[in-house]
Amino acid sequence: MQAEPRKSLVGEEYEVEIGPVAHGGHCIARTSEGQVLFVRHALPGERVVARVTEGEEGARFLRADAVTVLEASKDRIDAPCPFAGPGRCGGCDWQHAKPGAQRRLKGEVVAEQLQRLAGLTPEEAGWDGTVMPAEGDKVPAGQVPSWRTRVQYAVTADGRAGLRRHRSHEVEPIDHCLIAAEGISELGIEKRDWTGMDSVEAIAATGSQDRQVVLTPKPGARLPLVELDRPVSVLRIDERNGQVHRVHGRPFVRERADGRTYRVGNGGFWQVHPKAADTLVTAVMQGLLPRKGDMALDLYCGVGLFAGALADRVGEQGAVLGIESGKRAVEDARHNLADFPRVRIEQGKVESVLPRTGITEVDLVVLDPPRAGAGRRTVEHLSSLGARRIAYVACDPAALARDLAYFRDGGYKVRTLRVFDLFPMTHHVECVAILEPAEKGR
Repeated sequence: MQAEPRKSLVGEEYEVEIGPVAHGGHCIARTSEGQVLFVRHALPGERVVARVTEGEEGARFLRADAVTVLEASKDRIDAPCPFAGPGRCGGCDWQHAKPGAQRRLKGEVVAEQLQRLAGLTPEEAGWDGTVMPAEGDKVPAGQVPSWRTRVQYAVTADGRAGLRRHRSHEVEPIDHCLIAAEGISELGIEKRDWTGMDSVEAIAATGSQDRQVVLTPKPGARLPLVELDRPVSVLRIDERNGQVHRVHGRPFVRERADGRTYRVGNGGFWQVHPKAADTLVTAVMQGLLPRKGDMALDLYCGVGLFAGALADRVGEQGAVLGIESGKRAVEDARHNLADFPRVRIEQGKVESVLPRTGITEVDLVVLDPPRAGAGRRTVEHLSSLGARRIAYVACDPAALARDLAYFRDGGYKVRTLRVFDLFPMTHHVECVAILEPAEKGR
C-alpha cells in the first residue's frame, strides 16, 4: 500500500525563540511541537515569527525565514542592502547583524564544528576564539565593505542582471551589489541588457587593471556586443560542453600576491577578497617557517599561489611539488612558476597523483582543498610522510574539523588555528590550521 504524501508546511508560521547560530547562515529554533527550524534573517536570543520556506510534516527539520521580529537582539541593525531580506537576494546571510556580531557568530560556528566533529576545544586547537577581519574591513555598523572581486550574475527572462535568491533558481534583479568590489561596480553590468544570457560573471583582478566578463548563453542564443563602462576582456562558456572560449581580449587576468604576479586563465579560481591571497600566504608561511633546502608539497595548488611562496623561501636547494586537477590551472601554475627550476606541477586528483609520485618523506605540506575537504585517504597518506609542519587552508569549518580528526588518528596535532573573515556579510570564513607531529614537545 502506497504511503500518503506528507503535507507541505511551506507558508506555515510559528512564533519561536531563536537559539544558537548554526553552520550555513541560519540559527536554530524549535516549534511548540519540538520540530527543528533552521531560521534565516534571525539572531540568537530573538523572538520572531518564522515562516516555513522548505519542509513537510514529519521532516527532520524545516527551513524558515524570520518575517517579523517581536523581540530584537542588540546586535540587530537594518540591513544596509535594499535587496537583502526574507525571500530576496541569497548572496548575503548577515546583513541584519552588526559587523562585530557577524564575526562573533562565525567564531561560534567554528568552535561548534571543532568540538562536534574533532572533539577539540579552541584552546586545544591553539585558537583564541577570534575571527580576524581583513585589512580595511573594520567598518561601522550600517556600512558594508566592498570586497567581492568576482560576482556571478544570473539573468532574468527579460535580460536583467541579478543574483539568485536563497536555495532557489529565481533571480532577484539588482541595480548595485554592496559587497561587490569597486572594480566590479564600475563595469555597470546591472545597467545593461543581457537577453539570451544564462549568467554573466564579472572579474576584477587585484593588483592589475585587468577586468573580465565570462558569458554563459542560453542554448542557441547569440552573444551580445559587450560594451561596458570600462575596458574588459570577454570569454564565453560553451553551453554544450562547458568549454571556455576567448571572444575578445586576453583569456586571463593578472593577479598580484606576495610580491609576485599570477596569471589566472579562463575565469579560474583565485581568492575573492582582494586581501585574501596575501593574508593567507602570510598566515601559512608564519605557521610553517620554511627553511632553505626544505622539500614541500602544495596540494590543490590552483595557479601556484602557495607553491610560489614556498619556492621563494626554500631557495635553490629546496624543492616544491604542486598537484592540481584543473588543466588550465596547471598550465597557469607552470607559467607562473617558470622561474623556479625546482618547482614541479603535476596534473590530476591529489588522491591519485600523490601515491604515484613515489615521495616517502617531505618537510612541509600545504593543502587548500575544495569545500568537501581532503578526506581520510589523503590525510592518511600525508600523515605517513613525516612532515615537520602541515598547513591546512579551509573554507569550510566542518570539512576542516573532520580532516583534523583524521590527522589526529595519523599522529598529528593542531599547533595553531587562525580564522579570517574574508567573506563579510556571508556565513563563510577561511581557516588556517598549522599541524605538527603529536609526539613533538612531549
